[in-house]
Amino acid sequence: MIWNVILLVTGFILLMKGADLFVDQSAKIAMKFNVPQIVIGLTIVAFGTSAPEAAVSLTAAFKGNVGITVGNILGSNIMNVWLILGVASLFSVLHIQRTTVKYEMPLVIGVSIVLAMIGVYGHMLGRIDGIILWLIFIGFFIYLLRLSKTQDNEDEEELTEKDTMPRLVFLTILGMAGIVFGSRLTVNGATGIATVLGISDRIIGLTIVAFGTSLPELVTSVLAARKGKADIAVGNIIGSNLFNILFVIGSVSLIHPIPFDEAFYTDAMVCIFAVVLLFLLTVRKKELDRGAGVIMLACYVVYFANLVS
Repeated sequence: MIWNVILLVTGFILLMKGADLFVDQSAKIAMKFNVPQIVIGLTIVAFGTSAPEAAVSLTAAFKGNVGITVGNILGSNIMNVWLILGVASLFSVLHIQRTTVKYEMPLVIGVSIVLAMIGVYGHMLGRIDGIILWLIFIGFFIYLLRLSKTQDNEDEEELTEKDTMPRLVFLTILGMAGIVFGSRLTVNGATGIATVLGISDRIIGLTIVAFGTSLPELVTSVLAARKGKADIAVGNIIGSNLFNILFVIGSVSLIHPIPFDEAFYTDAMVCIFAVVLLFLLTVRKKELDRGAGVIMLACYVVYFANLVS
């Protein structure tokens, strides 16, 4: 128990330090190339913070144990929207760009529906499904390339002489390494504590593992919100959810067919509803304020209580 507590505390420290470094340096890279922060949030930050989900799912696929993939991704995506954006909005009002509400949120809703339909009606995600998800993933990247050319980076911070590109890239990678390694230590410590306390493997998988792999998104989004970088905070979550479904599940299903158990039908519906609710709460004001965040956190509490009951 003592060793697991040490792992847990060490993991959280690495997460905090790594995310702080990662957010600052990735924002500076955006400034360097005059790339909008929303694009950085949707790509580098989102894909980087999704590394734990990708690592867990792809490793399981190569070992022929893909059952963890669907639960991990659905659990993480629900947490990303309701828990992480809910918490982040308590620290600062998250102003959301018009393109995010108009295009990116509907895309997340769409791919979540596609995943649910494939799972519910096919009971299995095979290679054809993986190809479909990958084609959507490629289309998303083409959209991002166009987005980067039509928007300006409005960040007012100034770069210093020491902010050279090699240094920024190195520090960004270092921050990401701290996030990924910290999340692994945190998951291992939390899982060890849960095992000692006699918590079932099912609950560990659907809660602790999903939460652990979502910790990078949580820490990164909260710190980005506190630093006033709302585009990174929101883009991180939207991009991460897209990355989880399109890249992670798409890649795993190309390696090994993924069974979609009936137990996940409800989670798939909740995953869709979570993003629909986010859209409804932000479509008018183009912001996620504290009141909306409380609503989403309340939804997650109800979902979590139902899950463990």
